[in-house]
Amino acid sequence: MHVGKAGWLSSLLEESVALHTREPGPVVSPGLPESSSGRARARAYLRRMVRASGLLYGTPADGGGGVPAEGASAGPGTTAPEEVLFRAVVRTLARMALDIAQLAGAPSGPRREQLLLLFAVLTGQLDEAQALEEKLRQGHEAPRRLWGKVEDALECRALSLSGDPAYGLVLHNGALYADAHMFGRQALDYFARGGLNRDMARRRVDFAARQKALLVEVLTGLACVDRQPSFSARRAILRQVEDLGLPDALEGELRAAVRQSFERRRSLGAAVKNVRSLDLRRFILEQTLLASLVDGRRTRGERAFIEQLAQALRVPESMVHQLELEVAEFYAKNRSLVDVFTVSSAANLMGEELVSGMRETVERNFHRLMQEVRETGELYHLLTKAARGQKLTPDERQRMRAQLIDVAKAIPALAIFAAPGGLLLLVALAKVLHFNLLPSAFQDEPALEPVNPEDEGTGGGEPPVREVG
Repeated sequence: MHVGKAGWLSSLLEESVALHTREPGPVVSPGLPESSSGRARARAYLRRMVRASGLLYGTPADGGGGVPAEGASAGPGTTAPEEVLFRAVVRTLARMALDIAQLAGAPSGPRREQLLLLFAVLTGQLDEAQALEEKLRQGHEAPRRLWGKVEDALECRALSLSGDPAYGLVLHNGALYADAHMFGRQALDYFARGGLNRDMARRRVDFAARQKALLVEVLTGLACVDRQPSFSARRAILRQVEDLGLPDALEGELRAAVRQSFERRRSLGAAVKNVRSLDLRRFILEQTLLASLVDGRRTRGERAFIEQLAQALRVPESMVHQLELEVAEFYAKNRSLVDVFTVSSAANLMGEELVSGMRETVERNFHRLMQEVRETGELYHLLTKAARGQKLTPDERQRMRAQLIDVAKAIPALAIFAAPGGLLLLVALAKVLHFNLLPSAFQDEPALEPVNPEDEGTGGGEPPVREVG
């Protein structure tokens, strides 16, 4: 059933619940103690799921089916890509909430109606969510009126969840992440508590709104780096602010800040001075990296802006590189997903920039890197074992990571190799460098061939050999 027809949300949630009962249980993050509480397991799952699902990048890995092939146009009767993506967002959020209910050990119940309550909170309809809570406690069905109100609210948000105007900011992925994080936290609280806490729900809705407002301020600053936005761009950005559905007071403050940015550059330090949590710093920087790639290139001014933002957020250069790597890797693995905006086509550029920059860094520090690796002793042998495809024990992996961090401390420019996936990046870079990056033990045995003694200026005796490779 297409979005816009009465009953589409009920059908989609019913389908999601039925599918969830046939799927294997959610995967808990490795390393979590078996004795962990259901709330702790669900919290760890949520932290991983928001990224693994693609919600962070505005493009759920669900895809939703019916996605036109790249470059193909939607024919008669086919669903528009924007709607396909929107339905995939709703379906992914529903599956996430159902997984959280299972991990939190929530008793069985009317899951479809419980999902409806969570979507009512997502859209800020707390009165409707509370009314639905009362109906569920009394064992009554949700009135059609409540279904209709939540459907209408979600449809109003569909544009901000599925795309951006041609001249505006790349907001939909950041707004979606803020919504998904809030939705997941609300689902966790609801199923673990066994009911709705309206005050806590209001706080989560307000926090997500502040996240979006902060993102608009930063991305507007990025949009004004190289030139003042045109009249069309200004109008589109202000329209986006309106479409976010922020509380009136916050929207008024944000519109004033955005207009000020149109006229003169605002201090990044002032904009992010209240950002303290690592998750929020990472969120702002990651979304700025995505936005800088929307037109398929990054200017010198945009790169300088990102460096200044990272400094203002107190994010080390190694984490900036790691975030770039994660974004490029996601789009490289999910090219078939709906592409309402052009960030995915620009991800190749970021990957190339990252590899190029890291190649220069490795070349400058190559001899020092090899010296540090050899001097650690055990690290050399653990890397060799890993490179040969031999499985490391959990204890060996922990020791290898600790020693990689020690190497990174000695050579700060190479700290990215101590980050998750850093070893894979090291091996990948080895394939594009013009010299042998890895220690000899990492490499295949070279083939040997006789060498003409006259070529080498040698006399008689056994002919020398030359390594081939």
